[in-house]
Amino acid sequence: MVTAAKAALKLDIPYQALLIAALQALKRKKRYEKQLSQIDGTLSTIEFQREALENSHTNTEVLKNMGYAAQAMKKVHENMDLNKIDDLMQDITEQQDVAQEISGAISNRAAFGDEFDEDELMAELEELEQEELNKGMRDVRLPSVPSTSLPSRPASTRKRAEDEDEMKKLAAWAS
Repeated sequence: MVTAAKAALKLDIPYQALLIAALQALKRKKRYEKQLSQIDGTLSTIEFQREALENSHTNTEVLKNMGYAAQAMKKVHENMDLNKIDDLMQDITEQQDVAQEISGAISNRAAFGDEFDEDELMAELEELEQEELNKGMRDVRLPSVPSTSLPSRPASTRKRAEDEDEMKKLAAWAS
């Protein structure tokens, strides 16, 4: 309030007049805030009703389309008889069975004297494999044996004994 009084003195306006103007401005501000709040509420109500109207319209369209779909399904099913469908499915199943029997009869090999003994065929196959292996072994060149003696490795024997002990322990642990 001190600053308003100082301002009134500087402008040569009576303090009372300045106070009245300030109060009127404050009342105007409060009125505008109230109007703004009312307008905001009105807009919210209008928006809510617009959304409700849109939803109602959508629901109406959905219901109408569901009715069309039901009518279309009735019309399609008028010409269908469940007994006829069952009969048709049985006919199809019977024909599939006949086709499988025919296919089975055709695919079974006929015994025209060309049956072979399995043991003889296995023996012949093993013989051919052995011939192929022998033929491959003839072409292998082995390296020559060294003429000098190999150095002895006692550490290797010790290591082998340790490895054998470890294997025994591992076997005992596993069983």
